[in-house]
Amino acid sequence: MTDLDRAIAPGWLDGYAGVVAGGDLYADAAEPVAARWQAVAKGLSGLSDGDPSQLQDAVTRHAAELGLAFRVAGDEDERAWPLNVMPLVVGAEEWAEVERGLIQRATLLERLTADIYGDQRVVRDGHLPAAVVAGSPFFARKMVGCNPEGGHFLNVYAADLARGPRGQWRVLQDRVRIMTGVGYALENRLAMTRTTGNVLGDSHARRLSEFFTHLRDGMAAACRREQPRIALLTPGPFNQTYPEQAHLARYLGLPLVEGRDLSVVDGRLYIGTIAGPKRVDALWRWINTDALDPLAFDAKSRLGVANLFDAWSGGGVELVNRAGAEVVESPAFAAFLPRLCRILLGEAPILPNVATWWCGQAAEREIVASRLDTLALTPAFGRPVDGLPGARAVAGNVLGDEAREALLQAMRRRPMDYCGQEIVHLSTTPAIIGGAIVPRPFTVRAFVARAADGNWTVMPGGFARLASTEGLPTSMMGDGDLSADVWIVDDKPPATIPVSRLAGEPPISRGGGILASQAADNLFWFGRYNERAQTMVRIVRAILGSSMESDSSFGPDDTVLRCLSDLLVDWGAISDATAELSPTRICAKVLTETKLPSGVASLMRRRQQVGLSLRERFARDFWRIVSRPMPSIAVDRPQSMLSSARWLTEHFSALAGLVSENMVRSAAWRFLEIGQRLERAQAICRIGRRLTGAGEGGGDGGEALGVLLDLCDSQIIYRSRYLTVPMANPVRDLVFLDAENPRALVYQVADIVTHLAALPSNREDNLPEAPLRAARALLGELQSATADEITPERLEAIETSLLGLSDEISARYFVSFDRDDTQRMLLL
Repeated sequence: MTDLDRAIAPGWLDGYAGVVAGGDLYADAAEPVAARWQAVAKGLSGLSDGDPSQLQDAVTRHAAELGLAFRVAGDEDERAWPLNVMPLVVGAEEWAEVERGLIQRATLLERLTADIYGDQRVVRDGHLPAAVVAGSPFFARKMVGCNPEGGHFLNVYAADLARGPRGQWRVLQDRVRIMTGVGYALENRLAMTRTTGNVLGDSHARRLSEFFTHLRDGMAAACRREQPRIALLTPGPFNQTYPEQAHLARYLGLPLVEGRDLSVVDGRLYIGTIAGPKRVDALWRWINTDALDPLAFDAKSRLGVANLFDAWSGGGVELVNRAGAEVVESPAFAAFLPRLCRILLGEAPILPNVATWWCGQAAEREIVASRLDTLALTPAFGRPVDGLPGARAVAGNVLGDEAREALLQAMRRRPMDYCGQEIVHLSTTPAIIGGAIVPRPFTVRAFVARAADGNWTVMPGGFARLASTEGLPTSMMGDGDLSADVWIVDDKPPATIPVSRLAGEPPISRGGGILASQAADNLFWFGRYNERAQTMVRIVRAILGSSMESDSSFGPDDTVLRCLSDLLVDWGAISDATAELSPTRICAKVLTETKLPSGVASLMRRRQQVGLSLRERFARDFWRIVSRPMPSIAVDRPQSMLSSARWLTEHFSALAGLVSENMVRSAAWRFLEIGQRLERAQAICRIGRRLTGAGEGGGDGGEALGVLLDLCDSQIIYRSRYLTVPMANPVRDLVFLDAENPRALVYQVADIVTHLAALPSNREDNLPEAPLRAARALLGELQSATADEITPERLEAIETSLLGLSDEISARYFVSFDRDDTQRMLLL
């Protein structure tokens, strides 16, 4: 009998009540929870023939296909998202009480934030010590008196919840700064829907889509335009939760922007696009207040926008949430929230928070010091302090004598920096680990958003974190932790909601939306890196003699080998010393080089890093291929390198197919194509200059011309046209001047002209802009040339023109910043 079969058996279920009922010791509370979990387990068992590992493998695969990933602090690379296939099941009647408590909590924090930055009555009347407010690093003094014109400081709110062994829910931490986890909750549900089929619907689990409709409509309602533009402000692709931000932006249809994409002009916020600046009506910020405006807050910030404070204080843009709202997140506030709830709302808290003592008060400090072995110590304001360098809570009973005494001394010196909190014992939920069902302690992050009518709405579910240890609850995903979808289940099927996520049918719109200049820049360079890596692989195949499958003995002679190795040195794929090695060693170095700029591994990594900023624009299939790691290479075995080169060729072909068939012909697609065509044109010039000159001084250079045909993927068409070995002028015409050959130089330039002509113009006189004029001039030169005129010197001049064209494109369409600095950043 398998684990899922045993889960369905009533006798086994009774014996496993600690897992099924979330650790509830009372039979009357365990029964409904156990019955719902039993129904879910039965449905999942039917999908996997009773083998839990099959389901777990399936949900892991679907999560990977959705592009789910995250970073643990200190990680350089992303990790696969650890989604467990067993959901956390909560009954609708139990969740109704949680909903009421969350709405009350969000309302309380709205009132408290408004008071802190307004009349400050709770401080003036002695209900809240001034040090709790002023001592917080998140208190933004410049925001005092800056009341939002929309009337609300908070539009979104999240809370980390714990369910105790007896079934009571409590708030572990409030979150109004950054709504981390809301995107993962959405993606967890999408992955589970793909994995569990009808089980989700048969269990009457509530849908999440309506919550996201209210979330977006609520942000739009605060704006002053009928069709407002709302952007998601991200810290950038190296942020721990950037994949989540990209998924959210794509799902909600929001531009994903960084601070350098934005500027303030005449009190309004604009995003720089290829069509000129476009107004932004609201920003959903995922960065801290002190980073928002270097002129108003932290002058060292490179994440924010200069003069943004003036824009929102003057009503030129809405912020979600308002700057400075995160002051109420500090653990010190938790000690006073029960009392403040009665003062500000006139009612007792529905959801109690973890019992907290702020050590800034003498009596509370003595309580914490005397009960240190039974409490957890945490920084009062969420920042590292003496004795707690990691800014995380530490159980007092795990401290050694020396650490304990050091902490007590630090508390005596600056008691206001510390809080004591009760140690929370979490209930458990079933999880599939190693093919078996085991209990895991859990916390739930629940989400609340303000709808268009101003009222709060609660997500019917959330993001569950299953801890790998019995330690103190934490909000961060760590090694060994799992996530789980949260199912709020009703006795009856939930009501059907409209298919559209919008309140009404939107007006018809075509195109790919606005394209920020930074996004266009990244697309351009993504195309260039991808094409250059492909060129390097083609040269490797030529050196190894495998480009023509029908002629396995093909291989370049010494003259051609020297030309190709010199090309690799010019591109920065290998060093001068490597060029003196054997062909096999040269190829191995090209494929594995990570320090020089044009090694294949280096280019693939740069492409990946640039692509991180484009996640919301790429289809999931496309991103999955981009993220696929290169196969391992046995550098001393030519056959292994040939296999890797073939794998890479297929990899590039798969990406080209997805771009060709699936990408909307918008400006984004055009910049991707321009980057690719420009890089290919430069490569044709550089390769052609070397190889057409290889035969000068003796012979007809047939070997070099054959390699040129191979590198330009034109060998087959040449053989079909000319019943002769490669000859100079026919090859030159085919590779450089044949407008019907998609690998020819003239074809690349013609395609660039087409794309540039289709881009929006900023000129009021309708005259062509500088990049288009330069491209047309180059195209005219090629169209009027003859094969015998395409000499190495002419190709060098054309390559110089292409470099100038690249500069013209950058100057016109991209954000002005140091490309070298950016590349150094991308290689961090």
